[in-house]
Amino acid sequence: MKSILLLIVGATFAMAQTPALKPVDELAYPRLLNGFKGKVLVVDFWATWCVPCRVELPQLVKLQAKLKAKGLEVITISADEPETTAAAVKFLKDVGAGGLPAYIKRPKDDDKFITGVDAKWQGALPAVILYDRAGKRVQSFFGETPMSTIEAAVQKLL
Repeated sequence: MKSILLLIVGATFAMAQTPALKPVDELAYPRLLNGFKGKVLVVDFWATWCVPCRVELPQLVKLQAKLKAKGLEVITISADEPETTAAAVKFLKDVGAGGLPAYIKRPKDDDKFITGVDAKWQGALPAVILYDRAGKRVQSFFGETPMSTIEAAVQKLL
């Protein structure tokens, strides 16, 4: 009986350490943002197949750790396809992003989702969207952006 109990506890612990990607669509995205009012929010859109995304995300994890006490929150939204969801989860775990809120883009209408995030965004990755404490979009960074540029914009809002 004891060995079964230990197995269950061990399995539960392992599951807690693995990030789960919650689906987000064009209707859920604004509600998601509302949950972070009062914080400076960085939303990172990325995918496992996007080389600049794979470089940027670990840097955002470090930025979150550095500035969380000042009110920064970072969330990730994967643009991976359903068949690569497991690879996206593994990547998040490998780069230490398992503690960040993690989502996967599953819109009913991709164009509507993208323009709902930022009318100037065409869906290219990586994309980092910065929101102030009131939940207002302040700045968007499309494509490769130096982390010093993103951090400077965040610091102005903290």
